[in-house]
Amino acid sequence: MTPTPEHNAKIAKLTFAEVYPLYVAKVERKGRTEEEVQQVVEWLTGFDCQKQLLLIAEKVTFETFFERANLHPNAHLITGLICGYRIEALDNPLTQKVRYLDKLVDELAKGKSMEKILRK
Repeated sequence: MTPTPEHNAKIAKLTFAEVYPLYVAKVERKGRTEEEVQQVVEWLTGFDCQKQLLLIAEKVTFETFFERANLHPNAHLITGLICGYRIEALDNPLTQKVRYLDKLVDELAKGKSMEKILRK
């Protein structure tokens, strides 16, 4: 599936504050923790827990969130399907970064070890 320009624009306008509780709820249903979500967000973006909370309070869009992030050098190793999209084939850089985060949270919820999730 190829995302449309409208899809990419919609993702850019979503706020991290809107999506973060959904990430936490998803992993907690599977026996994982919010701290683990914070850990994968920090690995991908460089934002520690305190910075994540500030970005949530600030209600930044994903566009701003990833503009401020220092993407992990191994982020390109995040591959596969998420929400019907092959991550490595996405041509919109912002949509790809959001899908990286979605994929990490999905792997966490599926019970993968943190070492494998963080591409160590």
